[in-house]
Amino acid sequence: MKAEHIVHPFPPLYDGESRILILGSLPSVKSREQMFFYGHPQNRFWPLMAALYEEPLPEGIGEKTAFVLRHHIALWDSIYSCDITGSSDSSIRNVTPTDLRPVLAGSRIERIFCNGRTSWNCYHRYQEKELGIEAALLPSTSPANAAWTMDKLRSAWKVILDGPA
Repeated sequence: MKAEHIVHPFPPLYDGESRILILGSLPSVKSREQMFFYGHPQNRFWPLMAALYEEPLPEGIGEKTAFVLRHHIALWDSIYSCDITGSSDSSIRNVTPTDLRPVLAGSRIERIFCNGRTSWNCYHRYQEKELGIEAALLPSTSPANAAWTMDKLRSAWKVILDGPA
């Protein structure tokens, strides 16, 4: 499989009440097909969110959108464009970081969490100093991160439920 240049194909998800920003790296092939966040059926992001907030698993883009906005969560990615082979974060080259300023200006973001090391590395390298907000690294919900069970993910991710630092 050959690397291809991908430009992020869909907008951030947030509103004026969003207080938490969760950053992925770049949408997977499945997410790009669906034009929505965490679209791979084996990605544990949506089941994890449902478990953390003790709610039913949201189905479809409408329910997922309502879910994150109801909980004052914004979703976006730290990479705006790059060269990538399939959905492999380890293949990412030639990164252009996402301009996060419009999301921060249009919301009430107090805390930023990165879903996985690739997202965190990009945020830390390109965006953290400019924005002045330190991001917390959380273990990836990707199916490629098989070492982390759902219980371990839930323990690590429960930090998003806490109030501002």
